[in-house]
Amino acid sequence: MAAIGKIRSWGPVLVGAIGLALFAFIAEEAFRSCESTNNDRRQQVGEVLGKKLSMQDYQKMVEEYTEMMKAQGQDNLNDDQMNQVRDYIWNNYIQTQVVADQAEKLGLTVTDEEMENILNAGTNPMLLQTPFVNQQTHRFDANALKDFLARYKSQSETNPQMAQQMQVLYKYWTFTEKTIRQQLLAQKFQSLFSHCMLSNPVEAKMAYEEGEVESTIELAAFPYSSIADNKVTISDADLKAKYDELKPRFMQYTETRDVRYVDVPVVASAADRTALQKDFEGYATELAAAEEPAQLVSKTMSSVPFLGVPVLKTAYPSDIAAQLDSIAVGSTSKVFESKMDNTLNIVRLISKEQLPDSIQFRVIQVAGTDEKQKTQADSIFNAVKGGGDFEAIAKVYGQQGEKTWLTTAQYQNAPSLSKEQKDYFTSLNTMAVNEVKNVQMTGGNLIVQVVDRKAMKDKYVAAVVKKPIDYSDDTRHAAFNKFSQFVSANTTAEDIVKNAEKNGYKVQEMKDVTTSQHNFANIRSTKDAIKWIFDAKEGTLSPMYECGDNGNHLLIVLLDKIHPQGYRDLTDERVKEYINGEVLKDKKAEQLMTQVKGVNNINAAKAKGAKVSTVEQVTFAAPVFVQTTSMSEPALSGAVAATQQGKFSTKPVKGQGGIYLFQVTNRKKIGAKFDAAAQEKKLSQRSLQYAGNAMSELMNAAKIVDKRYLF
Repeated sequence: MAAIGKIRSWGPVLVGAIGLALFAFIAEEAFRSCESTNNDRRQQVGEVLGKKLSMQDYQKMVEEYTEMMKAQGQDNLNDDQMNQVRDYIWNNYIQTQVVADQAEKLGLTVTDEEMENILNAGTNPMLLQTPFVNQQTHRFDANALKDFLARYKSQSETNPQMAQQMQVLYKYWTFTEKTIRQQLLAQKFQSLFSHCMLSNPVEAKMAYEEGEVESTIELAAFPYSSIADNKVTISDADLKAKYDELKPRFMQYTETRDVRYVDVPVVASAADRTALQKDFEGYATELAAAEEPAQLVSKTMSSVPFLGVPVLKTAYPSDIAAQLDSIAVGSTSKVFESKMDNTLNIVRLISKEQLPDSIQFRVIQVAGTDEKQKTQADSIFNAVKGGGDFEAIAKVYGQQGEKTWLTTAQYQNAPSLSKEQKDYFTSLNTMAVNEVKNVQMTGGNLIVQVVDRKAMKDKYVAAVVKKPIDYSDDTRHAAFNKFSQFVSANTTAEDIVKNAEKNGYKVQEMKDVTTSQHNFANIRSTKDAIKWIFDAKEGTLSPMYECGDNGNHLLIVLLDKIHPQGYRDLTDERVKEYINGEVLKDKKAEQLMTQVKGVNNINAAKAKGAKVSTVEQVTFAAPVFVQTTSMSEPALSGAVAATQQGKFSTKPVKGQGGIYLFQVTNRKKIGAKFDAAAQEKKLSQRSLQYAGNAMSELMNAAKIVDKRYLF
């Protein structure tokens, strides 16, 4: 009993211990849950209509699109092109989500039967870009697609390389199909919306008459500029009243930030330029004497490769192309600087000929290099040269011998060509129609016949040495050390602004920076700076960033102002400036209205200081452009239409650039025939534009959050 009593005495302690253990367990689980939620949030690139998009899903969409581009031959995308791809995917995702949301509410869908009809019609532009196009009819072949899908799903391909190609093609098709479905749903929605705004014969007749009647007027203009700004008094109440009137104009749908920054571009010093100039003088001597220019061009690490085959001007940078016709064949240019890309350049023009841009040819391949294959190649060559049927001979050796077109654009932008490739392309360029050649390659022979040559153009073989006027390591170290010392000595935004100029630096500003920007201030590799801008507080100073191409820019940023989503208010400098201008215009209009009170003819208006001019072809359908004020004035068009011929305006018209009085001196009908169908079609097209505007409004209301800058 004593033991039981003792245990009872420890009851509160045990309950407390158990409670603490349970609390610790629950707290740990809550912590894990919060941590998991935070991790999920950190992996989100954006949000549309409350639906979150993860980095993994976004990257998958980007990869799908780039794979599609590769399948179309667009490979090795640079940073700018990849940024365009990412923006396209993001914008397309937003539009797709918005349309899907509206379509679900309206009950709009794209059925399998509709897709089947599109495939059978074969006219969709995306279908015509797929590999399932019949080469003879140049139309999409739905049966070829069905055969491919059947083979893919049966997994009958045992060749690993072929299986991989089929996988790539299958991904390409699924992307195409998904995109066509999205496009069709968007077209349905926009078509439905545009048909809510119907045109009719009455509206068509009114629209016709608006542009049919032309008036000639004597116009008396009183520009707002005739009153000095300091003659107008504006109160805070005036500004507030005008702001309330125009407030919808200042809605901002995405957060933006205003910054100031110091950008230090690292550029070549005078010593760097002198050293590079000396190198180029040596290159010029070597290039002029070189029997094989390719070696020198490669040694100098020129940004323009030497292909050694005839190509069009378009194969060369524009500054080089501009020099080609001024250089004699066989000669070498002087060293010249190009401001376009900050380079030094030398050009040696090796040849210039009129050659075809398009060449149609056919080939029979003979694989192998032993004597038997060489004998076979000679036999085929002699048979074709002797007048034999090329395609019939090709079929004897299991080939089609089909005619193929080659354009200069297909090879002129290659990074390099082997000697065999050079010889092959040179042969095709210089062979006559129906000429046959036996071209020996490493793996065998090609029996080639040129069938047709078209579009004769100037083609050039030129060796180019082009190198940037770049800074040395010493120059960069000097710029880095100087700027680092400046940043270290000025630790606040105020210090930077105060002391920048005296240290040789310039403070610049950028308004309304958004998260959608890939580069800051047109400087590459500034992702870290953009992340800082959207994590920082007003008035703070960033660390120093090394950015640009290979660190050729040094940067610090000062965050001035955060503009959240919503309405910008009168404390915003640009809003206040705009409102002040509108109030100033209103106040001047009031003064001018008082000035012209009682004026009832053009002469009286002139006596009051009006600038009088004759304006012709005034219609209700278009705003009047007034040269005196350099403004388009829609209100004036309406007032003229409402005034009878010979009459003077009953009251002044308040416009964008001044107030106006006028007399209608003549009125006539243009005499164009009324075509109700054409007029209704024009109005329907206008309705489609309105539908596009509605889509913009739906996207603005979609609560879009763009956090791609974090990745």
